[in-house]
Amino acid sequence: MFKIHFHRQFLLITVFISGMVSLGLEMAASRLLGNVFGTSNLVWASIIGLILIYLTAGYWLGGKIADRHPEPKIFFRVIFWASLSIAFVPLISNPVLQLAASAFDHLRLGVLFGSFASVMILLVLPMVLLGMISPFAIRLSIEEKGSSGRVAGSIYAISTIGSFLGTFLATLLLIPLIGTYRTFMTFACVLALVGTLGIWMHSSFRKSLGYLVLFAGLIALIVFGKGNSIKSTPGQIYEKESEYNYIEVVEEQGYFLLRLNEGQGVHSIYKPGVENYYGPWEQFSVAPFFNQGPVRLDSVKRMAIVGLAAGTAARAATLVYGPITVDGFEIDPTIIEVGQKYFGMVEPNVNPISADGRWGLAHSENEYHIIAVDAYRPPYIPWHLTTREFFEIARTRLVENGVLAINVGRAPEDRRLVEDMCATLLSVFPSVYVMDIPDTFNTIIFATKRPTTISDLMANYQQLAGEPDTPDLLMETISVTVANIQPTPTEGRVYTDDLSPIEWVTNQMVLHYILSE
Repeated sequence: MFKIHFHRQFLLITVFISGMVSLGLEMAASRLLGNVFGTSNLVWASIIGLILIYLTAGYWLGGKIADRHPEPKIFFRVIFWASLSIAFVPLISNPVLQLAASAFDHLRLGVLFGSFASVMILLVLPMVLLGMISPFAIRLSIEEKGSSGRVAGSIYAISTIGSFLGTFLATLLLIPLIGTYRTFMTFACVLALVGTLGIWMHSSFRKSLGYLVLFAGLIALIVFGKGNSIKSTPGQIYEKESEYNYIEVVEEQGYFLLRLNEGQGVHSIYKPGVENYYGPWEQFSVAPFFNQGPVRLDSVKRMAIVGLAAGTAARAATLVYGPITVDGFEIDPTIIEVGQKYFGMVEPNVNPISADGRWGLAHSENEYHIIAVDAYRPPYIPWHLTTREFFEIARTRLVENGVLAINVGRAPEDRRLVEDMCATLLSVFPSVYVMDIPDTFNTIIFATKRPTTISDLMANYQQLAGEPDTPDLLMETISVTVANIQPTPTEGRVYTDDLSPIEWVTNQMVLHYILSE
């Protein structure tokens, strides 16, 4: 009786662990692919959708085999082979992803789609085998027809609780702590241990010896194996997986570049002694000069940056205005550490805050002369930072003559995102201005808390030109702004917390651009 009871309890433990591994594997797979292909909702939809199809096939197959061969030893062999197939995924996928990373840099569409499909095919076997476990466990647990509903409910409840644990275990602990490679291997070993014990319990020691040897091999892969460099980018000096991003620092001709996830775009740049990088970072410092003048440099006291990254915009503002207080909101604390180590983000006036930008502004006790939003890069635009309600929060955190400045990405022939952001801003702010940064796909939108005109910027520009102490960086940046002012769009959709179709716009922008290339 005790032996039968123990076997039932072990079966439930097995179901719990398989549920944990299945969702943990899904999160690990998303990171494995996200390091190269990014984490847009298109990538997530592909991963989740295909894995659901694989699990569906497993449910069907597991139920069919369980009815024909309701034997515990077959059940535990399925579990063991699932563990081995999980271990092979990072080993085999690495060269494919290395090829894909290079293809992404050159937008070779055929290689990208082929690489993505290849890695997803690698997940077929482990996910189908994992899908077989729950229906198989139900069949083994049913003793009489009247208990089938209760047994099925218990099995799926235990599996779901395991899945809940696996989601957070992979995302919040294993991947940031030991990396994607060892996360796969850890889940494989845990599942292999359960499978080996189950086979041992229902077979002789001699028949289970081969499984013990294979289990020992998996342990060796964790202890002695090492995940290769995720990307082999020339000049790479740092890479790490945080709980939010794949982070890479590349050195090119003395410049340090911060790249995230799939690596399209530079999020921060730094070279000792260089002041102007001719990007969006310097343009935020122009914001106060859209007000009626004369605007004096020493009147700007405090700045907030939503999307601090490694501090390039904060450094530019410090060069222009001196040691003003800069509150930089950056959700990923690892990026802050990278900024301090590689990008000279050690200015005492810069206050990095590891928090979501909207939450940070809403809970800030300060008012700002400049609020810079540098968290938009298609397709990674947090919808909650695009809405009228967010801009209303930002407006309450501006001083009476404060200015909000946003860096918005666009496609060469597609300005819908700029148009929609202007429409949304105009529902909150009285005056909005647009400038395109030359030789980039970046547009800066300025929104003033007071009613202003473009002549105010021109007047301040002339005033600054006549003052000998005006920083050269400021004059260079304002001259670029003045030369590239665009008409403020009069059409566009107003985004709200209830309806912000940002994914539709950004997905179409990215796909049209890639296909045109």
